[in-house]
Amino acid sequence: MISTQRIVYCTNPHCTDPVNTVGNRLCANCFTPLIYRYLWAVDTKNNNLEPGGKIASRYEVISPQIWLDTQPIAIPDIPEKLPSQVIPYLRLHQHRLHIPHVYGFVGYAKHQASGLSPQQGEDNILLLENAPINDKGNLYPTITDVWENSTAVRQVYWLWQILELWQPLSELGVAGSLLVAENLRVQGWCLRLLELIASTDAPTLQQLGECWRPIVAISHTKVNNPLKKIVKQMCSGVVDFETISAQLNQLLLSTSAELPLTLKVSGITDKGEKLPRNEDNCFPCKQDSPEDSLLPRVSIVCDGIGGHEGGEVASALAVQSVKLQIRALLAEVAQQSEIVSPDLLQQQIEASLRVVNNLICNANNQQKRQKRERMATTLVMSLQIPQSVQTIANWRSENAGELYIANIGDSRAYWITRDYCQLLTVDDDVATREVLHSRSLYRQALQRPDATAITQALGTKEGEFLHPQIRRFIVEEDGILLLCSDGLSDNSLVEHYWRDYVLPVLTGEVSPQEATDSLIKLANQKNGHDNISVVITHCRVIPDYLAIVSPKASEIEIVEQEKTPEAEQELAESSQALLDLRLSDDETVSSTAPVATKKKSKGNPVLFLGRLLLLLIGATALGLLAWWLIQPKSFNRTCKQLPQEIQKVCPPY
Repeated sequence: MISTQRIVYCTNPHCTDPVNTVGNRLCANCFTPLIYRYLWAVDTKNNNLEPGGKIASRYEVISPQIWLDTQPIAIPDIPEKLPSQVIPYLRLHQHRLHIPHVYGFVGYAKHQASGLSPQQGEDNILLLENAPINDKGNLYPTITDVWENSTAVRQVYWLWQILELWQPLSELGVAGSLLVAENLRVQGWCLRLLELIASTDAPTLQQLGECWRPIVAISHTKVNNPLKKIVKQMCSGVVDFETISAQLNQLLLSTSAELPLTLKVSGITDKGEKLPRNEDNCFPCKQDSPEDSLLPRVSIVCDGIGGHEGGEVASALAVQSVKLQIRALLAEVAQQSEIVSPDLLQQQIEASLRVVNNLICNANNQQKRQKRERMATTLVMSLQIPQSVQTIANWRSENAGELYIANIGDSRAYWITRDYCQLLTVDDDVATREVLHSRSLYRQALQRPDATAITQALGTKEGEFLHPQIRRFIVEEDGILLLCSDGLSDNSLVEHYWRDYVLPVLTGEVSPQEATDSLIKLANQKNGHDNISVVITHCRVIPDYLAIVSPKASEIEIVEQEKTPEAEQELAESSQALLDLRLSDDETVSSTAPVATKKKSKGNPVLFLGRLLLLLIGATALGLLAWWLIQPKSFNRTCKQLPQEIQKVCPPY
């Protein structure tokens, strides 16, 4: 009797019984998390492939173009010379949040063995991973499928992401990928492409406008008219890309500024189970005051390099210097009466990081450190910038929900919601370098012994050679922003365990502090070979009437870590000497790319207070009761902070 049971193999090379039933989360034999790698098979929809069939003895056909690799530990077939069709995927690897990357091929090995060229084969199939396929093997919906039922801010945000991708895809001749509705998939806020589509003629901005016209016609009433005006300009061909980009950005911020954003942050660092000293540093952490003006908008994780001779000093210098630079940046932004563009803010952040880099680099030069002796640090940072924006409802908001993520090295940022975990950053390592230079596919590059060696860090070279990745996001849904060093992210711990350790923060079962503590324990149990730093920011976007009865715009929670004997040990002499170079918080920081300073125009406070009063009156007893029933702890805590007159309308607690 032939078994029809679906199986997937464990990725642990030492597992003595790697065969598992599809659907299990852990290997039944060794308890290693199972990997379900769903792939998009390009140009196979007409091949009459039957679901359940096996290709090349390893790929299970879920549908003609969705395959499950049942042996994810095995390297896929890769030709010696990469065909030209995959080059755009490789060059766009840093956009992997939106674009799939090449996994391998089916058919090349057979043809090479028989002496045929790849083009002569009829079954050479390109396989893409990181495609918009969920963990059940189903495609995410198209943008047109969910457009009408989406919020105004999300509709504009999707169009903004298309515009962000337009120029890099145009440079590689694949901008036509953005003109095909079936190719545009959405995973919550995030626009994702199914595949790249090459075009012989370069698509124009007018063509993009024509593609937008049908969905804009049925867009949310809040943004319908402004979007129609933008599309009309695009189709006319009388305005350039920069003008359209500025107008769409203005609309995006005006829409998102109506959302009340609440942030709660918690951070912790730990030396791990095996290392004698902690070279990581993070903000916030045990020594930081809850009254720090940067909280809760800024979070930082740095992983020091250089051992006890400077790694811990490099990470400490980086955190302290970044904080000073960001304070100066936020002060400048606060003075602006006009919106500061994303490009200019990214330039400012990059300039700030170059200052930090040169501080560490100069310390290395003074100590005459060479090559591997030079101290350095990775960095991942989040910066939530509260720009003052006139909303589409014509009132002045002090926060448009802009979030900037910067990373150098292999420390990471994740965005986690109830439905998914998204990696927001791309590691600066040898594997990534090989892919970006079109020398290797990603899975192939990971086989190198130096694959995870980092290629960028703060302090190794002069600032002109530093190329940080900086991206702007809009917080328009409830979620968790998780920053961590590789002590946690190694072995895909976040991807495997986010449901168990991070999701409970969103459901209100645990606090951010409890989650960070649990993640440290998990990392020590599953990894343990490195220092560990974790910073969690709980981002909440709640209805207006609930925001009124929560007077605090943000909450701050900082983990106090117990001192260990190791933490009290004196630093090496070279490290102690470098500590003398640390900046004080009172020291003036000069910005290398200043924004022109203007007096900020204030909104109408009478109109704003009147709007708040109307919304408060409109908050019915039914709404309050629902909140009390769903989240009693949050409701009770908020009610206790209110004046007695307002507490009278709250249910008893």
